[in-house]
Amino acid sequence: MVAITTSKGRNVGPGPRREEGFTLLEVIIALAILAFGLLAIASMQATAIKGNSQAMGLTEGAACAQDRMEKLMSLAYTHADLNDTNNDGTAGLDLTVNGSGTVTADHSAPGAISDYTVYWNVAVNYPVNNVKTIRMIVRWTDRGSWKSASFDFMKADTI
Repeated sequence: MVAITTSKGRNVGPGPRREEGFTLLEVIIALAILAFGLLAIASMQATAIKGNSQAMGLTEGAACAQDRMEKLMSLAYTHADLNDTNNDGTAGLDLTVNGSGTVTADHSAPGAISDYTVYWNVAVNYPVNNVKTIRMIVRWTDRGSWKSASFDFMKADTI
């Protein structure tokens, strides 16, 4: 029997044929590469979800701080909520709570969103006379650890 071949040497007629296709080893390697790629995508997805959760916490914290700040900015310059109750000047702008959980900030209030607490400290005549610097510090828990964000505003004594 005579085999008919093409210019590339492939059998097209009757006779012994060369089998073409994938071997089991090639299939296993391809599946391993696919699995590795899918695991990388799953890892990226988990990281993206965690990042979105943290961004949501920060956005809600900023909303709580903005809500409280708008209330404070509408108050008179001499209002009690705009006083430096600890008389600690600029050194006390970062205070919130101490290690035992006692509030050391000048003022605190629950946030507009539950699970958020807003603290604010006041520095009088800082950075210039007749200006109060107000630092808002928002604290919340995210997966068992404390998170915080701070924002500074200034209120001038207008005549």
